[in-house]
Amino acid sequence: MIKLDYTILILIGVLISGLSQAFISITYSKYKKINNKKLISGSETARKILKANGLDKIYVVETQGYLTDHYDPKAKVIRLSKDIYNGETLAAASVAAHEVGHAIQDKENYKFMKVRSSLVPLTNIGSKFGYLVIIAGILMNIMGLVYLGLILFGSILLFQLVTLPVEFNASNRAKKNLEKLGILTNSELKSASKVLGAAAFTYVASFITTLIEMMRFVLVANNRRR
Repeated sequence: MIKLDYTILILIGVLISGLSQAFISITYSKYKKINNKKLISGSETARKILKANGLDKIYVVETQGYLTDHYDPKAKVIRLSKDIYNGETLAAASVAAHEVGHAIQDKENYKFMKVRSSLVPLTNIGSKFGYLVIIAGILMNIMGLVYLGLILFGSILLFQLVTLPVEFNASNRAKKNLEKLGILTNSELKSASKVLGAAAFTYVASFITTLIEMMRFVLVANNRRR
């Protein structure tokens, strides 16, 4: 029974991960080909929203990579990938506005963002050593090591859980600003919601996948004890 559950969990995890990646890829590919009516680039979108929210001193720069867009709270910089920074598409405006949403959260000391930042050191340790400690504990049949590994691995799960309200809130702020500042029309806002929704789904999928991974380790550990 345990072996069957273990196999099912593996398949569910792979399926969820694959579907989330396909969903964001298909949605982003669709809307990065459709220009917004005002032909405003992602970088212009970001600067316009920043200015409207009293964040003129935050820099908007271009960065390398594909969908590597992010807000750096330490440097106070919004980094946008080439397609987003220069693109005049619905996807570019949506993603840029989302990253500015994080900058606004930072300005307002959004509580979930602060909690997430405080979890980064522990999460880094968990991501580096969690797997190794769990596997070592299982192989050596030392349950203390397994439990320690699960705690470390659990920090990743906690980080992803706290990330969910941070990302959903940033997307809501993005849509409000895109509408309030007239950057996108009402019909375009519906498309923006799809882009932001697809991106949010990847965070939900990551959380579920990590949860399933932890459940797998618990099953293996319990099986070892018998």
